[in-house]
Formats: sequence, C-alpha cells, structure tokens
Amino acid sequence: VVPGETALAFYKAKNPTDKPIIGISTYNVVPFEAGQYFNKIQCFCFEEQRLNPQEEVDMPVFFYIDPEFAEDPKMAKVDLITLSYTFFEAKEGQHLPLPGYQ
Repeated sequence: VVPGETALAFYKAKNPTDKPIIGISTYNVVPFEAGQYFNKIQCFCFEEQRLNPQEEVDMPVFFYIDPEFAEDPKMAKVDLITLSYTFFEAKEGQHLPLPGYQ
C-alpha cells in the first residue's frame, strides 16, 4: 500500500460450530508506532457480526496510510505494517468501549 492511496482488504471469518454466534472484532496495528498513520474509512470492526453455523464470510476494511508516514523519520525503517483482527463473542448486555484519546 502506498501512503496516501486507499486500499481494500478482506478478512475471512468462519463459524466452525453448530450454533450461531454474534461477535465484535477489534483491530491491532504493528508496529504500534505506525498505528497513528493507519486510517479506516469503512470497517466491520466494533459492530456486532452474526455468523450462522458453519458460515464463512469475507469482511472488508477500506483504509489508507496517512502520507505523513513517509515523512516521519521514526518510520524510515518501517517497510511492513501488519493489521490484524480479533473476534470476540458478544455477551448479552455487555458492550465494548470505543477506543479514543482522553
């Protein structure tokens, strides 16, 4: 991905059980310092997703890397950014807090 250009990636999720599952995905960017340059335009994360028994789905994320990434001397040796997701089963009545800076 070239900084400043948008990109579309798909993550595959599968429910291998015989019961429907509702969950929420959170994301992580490595190296951590590059996370400030990662910008999601549209993402499935932080929204409940229902997967039926044995269902497999592709979940899209539309994003870009801020062009300032290329100008940051701390990022000079970073040539790989890894975006990963963790799917958590949602518990009834429990909500994940949205990330933010306070």
